[in-house]
Amino acid sequence: MSRVLVPTDGSPNSLHGVRHVAREFKKNRELEIHVLNIQRAFSSEVARFTSRRDRMAFHQEQAQKALEPVRQALDRAGIPYTVHTEVGDKADCIADAARRLRCERIVMSTARKSSLIRWVEDSVTNQVIERTTVPVEVIAGDAASSLERVGIPAGVGAGLLVLGMAAD
Repeated sequence: MSRVLVPTDGSPNSLHGVRHVAREFKKNRELEIHVLNIQRAFSSEVARFTSRRDRMAFHQEQAQKALEPVRQALDRAGIPYTVHTEVGDKADCIADAARRLRCERIVMSTARKSSLIRWVEDSVTNQVIERTTVPVEVIAGDAASSLERVGIPAGVGAGLLVLGMAAD
């Protein structure tokens, strides 16, 4: 039996990976699908003023909201899966879950971004690839927004120009 880990945040882009694994399941019914949602931990300042129980309840509620479209898609297709939720650093949690669950690969989807953005950005996908020994299959999501294609590279370029002038 082949095990696959599918991290998802419930976004439209993350659903591309879920649909990809669903198509694979139809070809190979032995595929064991593990869906993972990770919630970011509260800062120590916020955690100081909230109870552990309240924080856990909040994280669980947010995870259920994020997982709803994934559950609907897999349930509609009649595909069995196991859900896991964690709190922490996304890349660390994904790498640890893949190891702990003995997954043979991780299927992640990502937005289509320019090379400049990928170079500047420290994406979760890049971090997972660096932190795991498990093969990572990256599924292309939707095209980058016009802001990402034009606005961010222009902002990065302006920032680099300012840094260059400051260094002189």
